[in-house]
Amino acid sequence: MSEQEHNENINSPIEDIQEQEVLTKKEKRKKVKTKKKKSDKKKKKGIQIGIGSIMLMLFCSFLLVVATFLQVKVSHFIIPSKFFNGDICTAKDFIFSIKYIPQIPIVMFIVGLLGRRLGVVSILLYIIAGLFFVPVFALGGGWRYIFEYGFGYILAYIPAAIILGTILKKNYSYINVLKAVLISVLTIHLIGICYMTILAYFKHAGINFVTSWIAAQSGIKIIYDLVFSYLLVLVTKYARIILWFYL
Repeated sequence: MSEQEHNENINSPIEDIQEQEVLTKKEKRKKVKTKKKKSDKKKKKGIQIGIGSIMLMLFCSFLLVVATFLQVKVSHFIIPSKFFNGDICTAKDFIFSIKYIPQIPIVMFIVGLLGRRLGVVSILLYIIAGLFFVPVFALGGGWRYIFEYGFGYILAYIPAAIILGTILKKNYSYINVLKAVLISVLTIHLIGICYMTILAYFKHAGINFVTSWIAAQSGIKIIYDLVFSYLLVLVTKYARIILWFYL
């Protein structure tokens, strides 16, 4: 073997290693570039809002206005207290009826349908319209509405929507929807109660007023809010699939 051939055999593995390092560097650069392109595409998608999405947001805001003034009569079976006391009970005693305003389930429906970002915007449009433009709240509107006892519940729609949208971003499984609805609905009632209690303190309202208000707004109503919200969010799972074909 000649000296030149011997040197070529020694240098070839080193050259192979250098070529491999160059290739790995090129591959890394390509991966970084593809990641940047994907992130840029995601950012562009997040910024762009089509006409269909805007119309859907406005429709959902209007739907929330309708829900504010809609009273649904809900009746179901109960066991009255008379039954346990041994008193005579009629058929009417076993039927409980309530006039229910489905605002909170509609809020859950909007977020489940539009997602966190567009859902929050739709709810914000409703709140801004009620405070500055149109009296869309139950007792009217205007900026002075912030001094109404029930405004805390309306204000709580925003954090509840963020929580619901964040949890639903993972998936729309039955357990995940239940978790999202439970936390979101309880958030609305907790903030609403705190807001009302603080306002009642500054207005020097009595404890009887506070307890009766909590019983009326956050008593058995929480159960209806949880049940109807859960059902409506499950509906949005399939409604989103239908909208995907049209928007």
